[in-house]
Amino acid sequence: MASTSQIYDESKIKTLSSLEHIRLRSGMYIGRLGDGSNSEDGIYILMKEVVDNAIDEYIMGFGKKVEIKHKDGSISCRDYGRGIPHGKLVECVSVINTGAKYNDDVFQFSVGLNGVGTKAVNALSSHFMIRSYRDGRYREARFSRGVLLKERKGAAEGHADGTYVEFTPDTEIFPEYTFEDEFIERRMWNYACLNRNLRLYYNGTKFESKRGLHDLLEREVGEDTIYPIVYHAGDKMEIAFTHTGNYGETHFSFVNGQFTSDGGTHLSAFREGMLKGVNEFTKKNYSGTDVREGIAGAIAVKVKDPVFESQTKNKLGNTEVRSWIINEVKSSVVDYLHKNPESAKSLENKILNNEKLRKELAAVKKEAKAAAKKISLNIPKLKDCKFHRGDKRGDETTIFITEGQSATGSMVSCRDVYTQAIYSLRGKPWNSYGKGRAAIYRNEELFNLMMALGIENDIENLRYERIVIATDADTDGFHIRNLILTFFLNYFEELVVGSHIYILETPLFRVRNKKETRYCYSERERDAAMEAIRGPEVTRFKGLGEISPKEFGQFIGEDMRIVPVGIDSMKNVPSTLAFYMGKNTPQRREYIMENLI
Repeated sequence: MASTSQIYDESKIKTLSSLEHIRLRSGMYIGRLGDGSNSEDGIYILMKEVVDNAIDEYIMGFGKKVEIKHKDGSISCRDYGRGIPHGKLVECVSVINTGAKYNDDVFQFSVGLNGVGTKAVNALSSHFMIRSYRDGRYREARFSRGVLLKERKGAAEGHADGTYVEFTPDTEIFPEYTFEDEFIERRMWNYACLNRNLRLYYNGTKFESKRGLHDLLEREVGEDTIYPIVYHAGDKMEIAFTHTGNYGETHFSFVNGQFTSDGGTHLSAFREGMLKGVNEFTKKNYSGTDVREGIAGAIAVKVKDPVFESQTKNKLGNTEVRSWIINEVKSSVVDYLHKNPESAKSLENKILNNEKLRKELAAVKKEAKAAAKKISLNIPKLKDCKFHRGDKRGDETTIFITEGQSATGSMVSCRDVYTQAIYSLRGKPWNSYGKGRAAIYRNEELFNLMMALGIENDIENLRYERIVIATDADTDGFHIRNLILTFFLNYFEELVVGSHIYILETPLFRVRNKKETRYCYSERERDAAMEAIRGPEVTRFKGLGEISPKEFGQFIGEDMRIVPVGIDSMKNVPSTLAFYMGKNTPQRREYIMENLI
């Protein structure tokens, strides 16, 4: 006779309400949960959905300011747009697929999630309140975890039209969270740059940009530019670009206010338009590589029906936008270069210099490839995986960069062979700080790493979605981590900007008795576990190799903890690298002495 757990009949089929589904599968709607220590954590996505709706009103020409406040873990947002129609107020924030974003007459270029955004915020908040002001009346609804508690309505004399929302993230979903002002302020600045002349106030601080993407790029690159930032704003497109002394290309691309970290058709059209514009002006036939080496660019487009290549909206797929973007970018580049002969001269000198360096580099690459063939037996083994970027499960692919045989051994035996690759370093990599690009091709270890990642020619062929640095949590491990990060930040900055680089967090302690085992990532977690478990035995893991393969599987499985490597702005990178990875200076020695643990 079958056990009850094996009986499969009508009683086992469940239909979840949309709000129950959001709570049970919150990751599908807002990505990672997190605790607020990362700018992509769920609480910031909740805030973004609410603010996006306020921004949409501004985009459609209603309301000039948005006020956001944060107090005691709650966020409030007030816009001065049209206000949600009172008869549909409750449905708009609690019934999936209800909203005006589907109606082109009302919202042509919306940034909010169609019909899902505020519903997800409502379902994942212990307190959610929305109030709509319209034609001298107000209507208000209060919810808890998506359930309507009460409604009110009445006269609203002296209140301008618009919508007010406040919410407190639910601690059942986000057990310990903190809103970090730094992350919120950065978002406000991006909103301001993408919506010229909109005034945003966060806790009383005003964020406003008169020059849009020009201001955004200036904040990112600082004054290290070869010629002044070029800026063009049209009806449906805005661009800004300049060249710097950095390696590679760095781009910031946006669609309807949404940052597209993987670019897409709008970004490739911008790159092509740039090349065509330069070649038309100079009457030469420069290669795209030489024109774009060292470029820092930004593009924001408005698209009526954006099609994204993934759920997370980080790559635009619309092909019909290509031709008009290429033409508009090309004509704005030609126009600028004609009007600014000094900048045109600086740009052409940069291209000629890039061409010269590329030819030198090609010879070095050829030597490096020949040397790599000769010594292929000594190349540290890359344990590759079956799928790569561009394949059907390409979005899931990860390569772990480890050091030492014991750590590699633990990981190899418990990894997912379909999506997880492992590259093992042979000790400490070479410090690439301050070295020319040709030097990294002459260094065997770094060249092998580039080959493993598929980036020896360009970033386009990156083979894995995530590059995870997995080193021991000791001084040697931290040093190796810094050396690898120096390499990426110096020569492949766009991998960092594109959110491909991560650091693996592994437990520092294991607390267990015969009945229960807990892994702890901090001393606070260890102390809590010691109180909770009777008669505990505590183990301090000194290195990854000490964690047995059987245990290690869970740390690189579904519950893997990885911290993305981000940069506040590109302009801070050279000085930070110079301080930590450059010559020993009195300041650095003083810093080390003060911070020795």
